[in-house]
Amino acid sequence: MPAANEVLENEVLAENVNRYRIYAPEISRRRKAGQFVIVRLHEDSERIPLTIADADPEIGTLTLVVQEVGKSTAEMARLKVGERFRDVVGPLGSPTHIRKYGRVVVVGGGIGIAPAHPIAQALKAAGNHVISILGARSKDLFVMLDEMRAASHELRICTDDGSLGTHGLVTDVLQSLVDEEGKPNLVVAIGPVIMMKFVAKLTRQYDIPTVVSLNPIMIDGTGMCGGCRVTVGGETKFACVEGPEFDGHLVDFEELTKRQSYYREQEQESYERYKHECRLGNIQPTASEVTP
Repeated sequence: MPAANEVLENEVLAENVNRYRIYAPEISRRRKAGQFVIVRLHEDSERIPLTIADADPEIGTLTLVVQEVGKSTAEMARLKVGERFRDVVGPLGSPTHIRKYGRVVVVGGGIGIAPAHPIAQALKAAGNHVISILGARSKDLFVMLDEMRAASHELRICTDDGSLGTHGLVTDVLQSLVDEEGKPNLVVAIGPVIMMKFVAKLTRQYDIPTVVSLNPIMIDGTGMCGGCRVTVGGETKFACVEGPEFDGHLVDFEELTKRQSYYREQEQESYERYKHECRLGNIQPTASEVTP
C-alpha cells in the first residue's frame, strides 16, 4: 500500500504544467467539487493552495494539475514517483453549490480547465445539461480535454491563435452560444482573472447568474495572510475561507487585478534564483530527501 501523501504519478501535460496523482485516501473520500488542498513539499517550503482536479475515493487518490510559475511549483516538478509531500491538508474551501439548474455553461481558461473539471462532473451528475467552453493561447497548452469531454454534454474549444477549434476567445464562443441558443441558466467561469472579468461583464448584460472561482489569488489558504482579500458586493471577503467561488457580477475585478501584482517582483526574484541554483547544480532537496 502506498504511504500517505506519496506521489503515484507525475506527468507533464503541457509546457510547465504537470499532473500529480497523490495517495490521500481521507481527503479523496471527503472532497467535493470546488474544494482545494494545501500542500507543503518539505519542512522549509511554503504552503501552496491547489484546487483538486479529480479524485478516486476507491483507490484513495487525488489529482492536482499545477502550472510552474515560481520556486515552489518548480520544486514540485522535480518530484519522482514514490516520493512524498511533507503535508497535504484538506479538503478546504466552500464546495460548489450543486443542484439542477437546467442548461449550464462551464468556461475554463488555460490551467483553469483543471479545477473546472470536477464542477462540470458534479453538475452533469445532478442532471444538468453541461456545455463546456475551453480556451487556451494555443493547442499545445490545453489540459484534460478528454476528461472535460466526458464530463460535458457539449464541448466547444477555442484558441487565441486559431490552432485548435474556434479562432478567438472564450467570450466570443459564449456570445455565439447565447445568440444561437438563448441564455443558459448558469455560467461557471474558472481561469485567469482577466478572463473571468470579461465573462462576468458579458453575462451581466444578459442577467445570466455567473459564478467565478478566485483560486488564482489564494496564497496561504487560511485567510491569515490577507493576500486573498477581495471586495464582493461592497464587502471584504477572503477567497480561501469564504470562497473560492463568488457571484461574478459582484466581484471588484479592478481591485483584484491590482492585488494580484503586489508580490510579483519578489516571486519572480525567488524563482529566478532557484533556476540559477539548479543550473549550477546547487539544487534544494526534494520532498523524499527530508520526509521521514
